[in-house]
Amino acid sequence: MAQVTATAEITIAASPEEVLAALADYATVRPAILTDAYTDYAVTEGGVGTGTVATWRLHTTEKRIRHVVADVVADASTVTEKDRNSSMVTVFAVSPAVSGSQVVVTTTWDGAGGVGGFFERTFAPKGLRRIHDGLLANLAARLAG
Repeated sequence: MAQVTATAEITIAASPEEVLAALADYATVRPAILTDAYTDYAVTEGGVGTGTVATWRLHTTEKRIRHVVADVVADASTVTEKDRNSSMVTVFAVSPAVSGSQVVVTTTWDGAGGVGGFFERTFAPKGLRRIHDGLLANLAARLAG
């Protein structure tokens, strides 16, 4: 099995502290910025920062739906989601930028082997990047308003 990685990034006109606070708020901000690729979203523990557990269904394609149960860890520059149901880990890294904050979201997971793995490594990152792009655009719009 090879590791598969999907990455997206954006510059947001808000301070790193504001962006990290928004990303770590699974109770209020996160449900407001999710795209239609996410359904059945719920917070089951906590709600803000480390110790939060949230669950959702991630629709990566019309037929491929992953049930995610994410354990959240937040620190001074990242918010990390580790899926209990798979090897998937998503890290939102925030750093200062000239016009606010640079946000890079990276998701990694152990991909399949063989021919199926080839197609997964080729196409899955593009689809997940599109999903991340939508979430980041919604985050930027929320923080701009």
